[in-house]
Amino acid sequence: MKWQTEEMLETSARLLRLLSLLQLPRDWSGADLAERLEVSTRTVRNDIERLRQLGYPVHATRGTTGGYRLGAGASLPPLLLDDEEAVAVTIGLRTAAGGGIAGVEETSLRALTKLEQVLPNRLRRRVNALQAYTVVVPGDGTSPRVDAETLTAIAASCRDHERLRFDYRDHNHGDSRRAVEPYRLVNWGRRWYLVAFDTDRCAWRTFRVDRITPKTSTGPRFTPRELPQDLTDRVTRGVSAAAWRFRASVTVHAPAEFLSARIPPAAGTVEAIDDTTCVLHTGADTPEALAINIGQLGMHGIDFTVDDPPELVELLRSLADRYLRAIAGATRTNTPTTEA
Repeated sequence: MKWQTEEMLETSARLLRLLSLLQLPRDWSGADLAERLEVSTRTVRNDIERLRQLGYPVHATRGTTGGYRLGAGASLPPLLLDDEEAVAVTIGLRTAAGGGIAGVEETSLRALTKLEQVLPNRLRRRVNALQAYTVVVPGDGTSPRVDAETLTAIAASCRDHERLRFDYRDHNHGDSRRAVEPYRLVNWGRRWYLVAFDTDRCAWRTFRVDRITPKTSTGPRFTPRELPQDLTDRVTRGVSAAAWRFRASVTVHAPAEFLSARIPPAAGTVEAIDDTTCVLHTGADTPEALAINIGQLGMHGIDFTVDDPPELVELLRSLADRYLRAIAGATRTNTPTTEA
């Protein structure tokens, strides 16, 4: 009985090693697998058959370039993850559980619970340390939530080159019906955008996904057009023009390279004026959110000038008066310096 138990354990361990190899994106010959597992090719064939009986779809192709590969089946079999992969997946699931894509929080939390139950203590300690010593800053309520089904439907239309029809609500709350050729989804900050060719307007357009309501059926297939070479700049300009209800062009008294290195891309675009001056084209859905974005310039010790929009100018003037009243009568004292 003892030798039978040892043989079963050895076979189980070998099956796990074999499954781990097959999950790599490549074809394995029987000889290669036999060499890696230190067994005969006959044993490899028997182990492949055992995996198939357990529900793993192991495909085999003949010929000099053939071999074994793990394919996609009707159901999801258990996956083998190494330490770094397990940590990465756990962190990703925790982020998704509290992220900006609606409809995936509960499923992410269920998957996270299952994964954390089987994490070894050494990995659980690493992941829990990250959670325990990370402070999550609540959003200001202006970041929209994107429906997961809408995202996947748009991505499928991009993949299959199918025209997409949807109702669209712009930043002025105006509604319109659109018919487009979808090409790319862009994730910028906490927002998602669709880059598409508007067939009615015969022009490239950028749409915010949270403002899209797709129709139930897609349109006919289309022949893909050549994407613009300046796609990144086009997306940036499109986002600046269409995504924000309030926009501002702020004159910044610093070189463009200096500013670009200190603000995130989602904050806006930087245009050089000369060696010491540039313009930040930025925006937000509310004057308050716009003031927060611009306020980061002052936190970096950068001087700037704001001339418009009037709502922003008035808000900054009110904030300046409030800050001055806050320090009225205060005396200068030496305080510890906080390192960023």
